Amino acid sequence: MKTRTPAIEISGLNVRFNSLSILRDINFKLEPGEIVAVIGPNGAGKTTLFRAILGLIPFDGSIRVLGSPTKKALGQLGYVPQRFSFDRSFPLRVREFLSLSLRGPDTGLIERSLSDTEMLGRKDSLIGSLSGGQLQRVLMARALMGSPDILLLDEPTAGVDLEGESGFYDIIKKQNASRGVTSLVITHEINMVYKYATRVICLNRDIYCHGTPKESITRELLSRLYGKDVVMRGHSH
Repeated sequence: MKTRTPAIEISGLNVRFNSLSILRDINFKLEPGEIVAVIGPNGAGKTTLFRAILGLIPFDGSIRVLGSPTKKALGQLGYVPQRFSFDRSFPLRVREFLSLSLRGPDTGLIERSLSDTEMLGRKDSLIGSLSGGQLQRVLMARALMGSPDILLLDEPTAGVDLEGESGFYDIIKKQNASRGVTSLVITHEINMVYKYATRVICLNRDIYCHGTPKESITRELLSRLYGKDVVMRGHSH
């Protein structure tokens, strides 16, 4: 039986800033087509993990994306940041913003990406007029324009209301179902982890757990990660 190349394979990853250890001996594989949530407290190294995968910071250890070093596989990665800072008074329309990311002539790619994120009706809206949730969908559309095999999403629904949050995760699920896109999602929303993720990685500089949400996430684990007063919203065993 032929084995599939992991979407992402990380071995012995260590990241240090000066004398401070940010990530310690991180090891995991993402299989193609998975939706994997990364949870952990602020300062746990979650965004640092993404920056290492994207090749933005030095690290020790090995990171391979679809069997290749990150630099050779960047074209197969899509990235949605937690925040996107810009001058909201700048008169730039959604379609114009997305056109800046085109690698060639637009052959309907902008409209397809906006349709996939349910933002086609706002293509002529000014970027500065969008709500936080709408802006995140536009950033998702930008990530999808490269037809990525893997999406990295860094708290993509931070500050978005519950309805917008659920709708955004529905888009991730749809891309997974229709195109087999693998997604690695940093989130603090435990209820969304149970509903959408096939696996969860619990991170606080080290990996505390790695498995299915139902098997891995317990009150005791969340207490260790976040503190004793953590609340498991939206789920009960």
